[in-house]
Amino acid sequence: MSEPEVLCRIEGRVGRITLNRPQALHALTTRMCRDITDALLGWKDDPAVELVLLDHSGERGFCAGGDIRMLAESGQGDGSAAREFFFTEYRLNELLFRYPKTTVAIMDGVTMGGGVGLSRPCRFRVATERTTFAMPETGIGLFPDVGGGWYLSRMPDHIGLWLALTGARIKAADCELIGVATDYVESAKVAELKAGILADPSGAETLLTELEGDAGRPPIAAHQDEIARLFSGDSVEAIVAALEGAGTEWAAEQLKILRTKSPQTMKVAFRQLRLGARCATFAENMAMEYRIGARVVQKHDFIEGVRAVIVEKDNAPRWNPASLEGVTEAMLDEIFAPLPADQEWSPLP
Repeated sequence: MSEPEVLCRIEGRVGRITLNRPQALHALTTRMCRDITDALLGWKDDPAVELVLLDHSGERGFCAGGDIRMLAESGQGDGSAAREFFFTEYRLNELLFRYPKTTVAIMDGVTMGGGVGLSRPCRFRVATERTTFAMPETGIGLFPDVGGGWYLSRMPDHIGLWLALTGARIKAADCELIGVATDYVESAKVAELKAGILADPSGAETLLTELEGDAGRPPIAAHQDEIARLFSGDSVEAIVAALEGAGTEWAAEQLKILRTKSPQTMKVAFRQLRLGARCATFAENMAMEYRIGARVVQKHDFIEGVRAVIVEKDNAPRWNPASLEGVTEAMLDEIFAPLPADQEWSPLP
């Protein structure tokens, strides 16, 4: 018998969820999302569970995202398995967002895509020197989902839009600066942190303060004014023009990165963050993201992005449309349009 891909159990007064798919960097499957949801629902009103702890087995990272290969294979067919995954995952994201008990996520290592969807709603989000955060979806023709429209649009100085468009990878100090992480603890002390939480969940906040380390100076701080200025445009084309005219090495590097991304996906992400910023509830944002996901997963750019970056690894995707100008408002309207009533996403009751 192979081990379950996620381990859900009660230890003392703690509901503990351990991602257990190390060979795939704990990439989420529909079954994993369902199992985590079932555990959370079971503990929600259980007086024996005081706190929920999310962590991972092995050394390599918390969670690299969703099962991209499965999504692409489904997208090449009727897309039903991909839609089922998004529907289930987004319900889990929204459940965590409004969960009534204290939640702690240990983001020790890679935390991307679906891993952000699990960790970002938690009350305490612990980064270590091994943490690498990113929303790299524009590089494979997808979009920064799992609540990206809500979280990224609410970051200061257009940093969320910069992260969404470029897929930039950031470390612990930057994660603290922009609110992705609430605490920094050295990885050597993570075992002590977990043991302390399991022994006394009510003292979690005090323990985090005691074990808090210094993540150092956040590199983003050196470019924060530049990001605020250059990523403030009212379209992706305006941002590109601002970068072209900036005349700095950093701006030139961002421009080079953007030119490797899917033009369609960049415009999708731009509109997603604009709309997400105006959503009154997290559930409203997730309904929007489900509409996008249900359609984008069957688009050429996603199938092609996965081929180029994940399957054949030639890193030479042929995007269609190939330019920002080729991505029309009508194309975007179709991606964002409401689904038939019986196909719309809804949160768990």
